[in-house]
Amino acid sequence: MAELVYDETGRLLFTEEMAKEYTLLVPQMLPVTFRMLVKLVELDGGYHIEILETNTQKVVETGLKYVHNDMCYPAILSIGQLIEAVESGRYDKHKVALMITQTGGGCRASNYIHLLRKALKKAGLEYVPVISLNLSGMEKNPGFKISLKLGAQCVFAMMYGDMLVHLGNQCRPYEVEK
Repeated sequence: MAELVYDETGRLLFTEEMAKEYTLLVPQMLPVTFRMLVKLVELDGGYHIEILETNTQKVVETGLKYVHNDMCYPAILSIGQLIEAVESGRYDKHKVALMITQTGGGCRASNYIHLLRKALKKAGLEYVPVISLNLSGMEKNPGFKISLKLGAQCVFAMMYGDMLVHLGNQCRPYEVEK
């Protein structure tokens, strides 16, 4: 089992050793775009990543249990989805890491990562590493790196994903369902 390593601020790091044996769990936020991003990151770094697709009442209840109900609903769902997956028994709690986006902007979405760590501590899962997925170099981890090439590919994947969703939304109202 990988050794738990902390940085000078006390944040648990995702190490190179963890990268070889851990499963990275990602909440389902943007289905089309995330599938493309995950595939790119897996191919580039050899990581094992799973997008969580559970959208049950249990996810909502778990989110409300560990996140203050004053937070936005997407935060409650994303964090609930991640913690529910770890607690479900489907994954080895000691060989799983959680990945969530971090924008660095003014939206509350920048705080999801901090809310997730707080929720993990409340759930007794503070030994589960949390990885920030961002393109601005925030919260670096020795076991998870985004190369310049991968960063550029991710930007294109986000554009293509948004375009596909937009096209689908434009066509769907005109579909004839029999």
